[in-house]
Amino acid sequence: MKDIKKIKKIHCIGIGGIGVSAVARFFLAHGAEVSGSDISTSDELISLSKRGVRLFPSQSEGNISEKTEVVVYSPAVPEDNVELQEAKKRKILIFSYPEMLGEIMSLYTGIAVSGTNGKTTTTALLGKFLEAGNNNPTVIIGGRVPEWDNNLHLGSGDLFVAEGCEYKRSMLCLNPQVIVLTNIEEDHLDYYKDINDILDAFTEYVLKLKKDDLLVYNIDDENCCNVASKTFAKKVSFGLTESADIYAQNITSSCGEQSFEFVAFGEIIGRFVTKLPGTYNIYNILAAAATAFNLGVGGVFLQRALDNFTGIWRRFEHVGVLDEAVVISDYAHHPTAIRGTLRAAREFFPDKKILAVFQPHHQDRTLKLFDGFATAFSDADEVIVAEIYHVCGREEMGDKISSESLVSAIEKNNPDKKIFYAKDIKTAESMARGRAKDFDVILIMGAGDIDQVARRLVGK
Repeated sequence: MKDIKKIKKIHCIGIGGIGVSAVARFFLAHGAEVSGSDISTSDELISLSKRGVRLFPSQSEGNISEKTEVVVYSPAVPEDNVELQEAKKRKILIFSYPEMLGEIMSLYTGIAVSGTNGKTTTTALLGKFLEAGNNNPTVIIGGRVPEWDNNLHLGSGDLFVAEGCEYKRSMLCLNPQVIVLTNIEEDHLDYYKDINDILDAFTEYVLKLKKDDLLVYNIDDENCCNVASKTFAKKVSFGLTESADIYAQNITSSCGEQSFEFVAFGEIIGRFVTKLPGTYNIYNILAAAATAFNLGVGGVFLQRALDNFTGIWRRFEHVGVLDEAVVISDYAHHPTAIRGTLRAAREFFPDKKILAVFQPHHQDRTLKLFDGFATAFSDADEVIVAEIYHVCGREEMGDKISSESLVSAIEKNNPDKKIFYAKDIKTAESMARGRAKDFDVILIMGAGDIDQVARRLVGK
């Protein structure tokens, strides 16, 4: 492919997506003319429009100009998409988002953060740690980070940090010199056969690392250890036990913050303090800090960056207040993430009443991880479950399963709690609004459009 920094005209199909929109910002920053289409509206599209991107609210062959050199498309775009077909017909260079991410990474020393949970927060933290250490990386992330260009940080250094998503083996499009593994669990079972298929994909991924490359992995996660054992690259482990190369000890939590001693290769580097809640965020911090530390960032810079890190969009995000209840929005959509997020809320808000509002994401995920979802809500006082979010391009519309079934299963595991079903997010909002006065915390969770409920509850 030609030098991608010299591309003058690029068109993005599904430009409103959190990944493709970051690619659009990257090319804008390098002086390219960017156009794009999306069938839904979003804040991301409004932001891109203000930056000068030409946006099309519908998709047609005519959206791709004669001068278009490259077309990038979201993995959610179906194969028969009219713009995709037009680009093929005209023999324009075409890249899926993961493929383009790989092309961009090839220009730098690449660092890819992968795993079932924690990718976005770990990527943001790592970017901030490297910034603090004067490495000034370029970062593409699946979320919005304060002080960055939403989901892009354009740095001047030679490091590039990005999330390597496992869906459809997308991470295999990347050739990083550093891989960070947060954890590996069953997910995306509409694509993978089972956990062994997932492990095979991650094994193929880490085998891309050369002998002098680096793998940073979670030693407390059996699947990560399994995968890590297959590579001959340099390895650094992190965790909550002394068996790890880098670990946290003497963890405390109180008054909306937690702290721990950061130990690296047997030496106490310092006591780190964070406003990020939950054990899962300790792991995220360790993953990012272990990577940055091994890239030469000193402990004082790690501490300083962590002190200033306030979190990112939809990751335990304090959206506002409704009737004195704190409204928090979180992306949690996997049973482990839900369980960890609720546990974090319980730790940060002891003796407070918590209302969980959850929207399952994808019928197939709901079916195949059903038992996990059914037991994930023990730390909530009451639960509202909205109807399942349909993922465009990844499932056929139908009645395989409804959230009503999940409500019944959660009730069986929590007979002393009230569990409600909402036929849509509008109903979920109404129910949450009506119950707000009885709660101290309203925790909105899911990867679909449930975040709208959180914004509307506080008038945003």
